Amino acid sequence: MPGSRKLGKKSDSRKAMLRAMVTYLIENGKIETTVTRAKEVRSVAEKYITLAKNDTLHTRRQALAFITKEDVVKKLFEEVAPKYKDVNGGYTRIIKTGPRRGDAAEMCIIELTAKDKDAKK
Repeated sequence: MPGSRKLGKKSDSRKAMLRAMVTYLIENGKIETTVTRAKEVRSVAEKYITLAKNDTLHTRRQALAFITKEDVVKKLFEEVAPKYKDVNGGYTRIIKTGPRRGDAAEMCIIELTAKDKDAKK
């Protein structure tokens, strides 16, 4: 597992949480979560987007071993990764939204950045 944050969980539940969050991020484009979780999700999500830029059977199987839904892996390889084919990293961004009501945990939105041809001009 990349990173060293334990997030107050044992390793198996931490891995399950990261798998679910990365799957949801790729499926929907953004998540609202705490800043520390978002930083962990960012490192894992960017790893799998970089992996998907090389579309082979082996890389698809590697992605399927981590991402929990087959249709999300298909979306990753056919829609998300081609958007970033000319970009090396920086596929996600974290926008802080302030403290959460109740426990005052620092909240943020993590989203896939929009890399369009028009954005470069």
